[in-house]
Amino acid sequence: MANIKDVADLARCSIATVSRYVNGAAPISVEARARIEAAIFQTGYRPSEIGRSLKRQATRTLGIVVPSLTNPVFALSVSGFQLAARLAGYHVLIATSDYDPAIEAAAVETFLGQSVDGLALTVCDSFSSPALATIDAAGKPNVLLFNPADQPDRLAVTVDNIAAARAMTETILSRGHRRVAFLAGQFAASDRSRLRYRGYAAALAQAGLKPPLPLELDFLDTTPDAALLPLLSDDNRPTALFCSNDVLALGVIGALKRFGARVPDDMSVVGFDGIDLGQMVEPTLCTVAQPARAMGERACEQLLNAIRNTPVDDPGAEHFLDFEIHHGGSLGPAPLIVGPIRPVKQLHPYNNKQETA
Repeated sequence: MANIKDVADLARCSIATVSRYVNGAAPISVEARARIEAAIFQTGYRPSEIGRSLKRQATRTLGIVVPSLTNPVFALSVSGFQLAARLAGYHVLIATSDYDPAIEAAAVETFLGQSVDGLALTVCDSFSSPALATIDAAGKPNVLLFNPADQPDRLAVTVDNIAAARAMTETILSRGHRRVAFLAGQFAASDRSRLRYRGYAAALAQAGLKPPLPLELDFLDTTPDAALLPLLSDDNRPTALFCSNDVLALGVIGALKRFGARVPDDMSVVGFDGIDLGQMVEPTLCTVAQPARAMGERACEQLLNAIRNTPVDDPGAEHFLDFEIHHGGSLGPAPLIVGPIRPVKQLHPYNNKQETA
């Protein structure tokens, strides 16, 4: 394989001149440029991108860590992030954490070892994240995606989870529901779920209702039948279930149908995220829609600005994008007659897994 010295010898110039041509670091004469281009063509020389990156201490590579790619909300955000990066001439390395802080930290260590120029992350908890501590110690530009900012100068792109959950809860209450339960994946794995519970609880309190404690489910369990039984079989059961994400909401609707319950006639169910799958089922899912792809694009733009030290019009660290309430068929009026919901046949064990946003 030809090297830079071969090109220099054939072009009858110094290695430094060839290097200046390759890197565009300084102007060279028309005659020298012509000889170098001819020599490169004859030798088939290709500059080493790795070597050039090391010299300029930049790899034009970004890293992104998300909990999972099987949850559509994260897949969409990564797609948006990749698009913005590609348009800017950057490559993207992707890692998933399975909602495990230790895996998040290990992924960050790997990316730092690969000399990425910056990192985007969705972590379990931005206020107690070993991954963020590692990034800060390394002084690497970074941006949070979906998480709230844990400090004033931390870049973060998200929606106002508290306001969004409050708006959804008010929508549920407007349909006559007074017993509304909040279902979530384990709070330790999602600071977003905790914020959504705060918005839900605030709306209930404003309506003069005492917010019940959340029902935390195994967020990797797609068949939460057994976990739901104590809640649904009570004579004073809720008439509406607010699920902290759409994947959980779809799993809950599946469990209700297996119990022989009708959605929304017997039980209303709402979610949070706005994934397309929620509009492909019957009834369609009532949900808070957040612009996941646009959030990924914005996160990449914010990260590139930080890498380039580019001044921005809005210097605030935390950037909130708009959310919308998508009114679907899974939310109906509160039923006039409420009775316990129990399985119509014996439960069978399941091994499927579910995720939280």
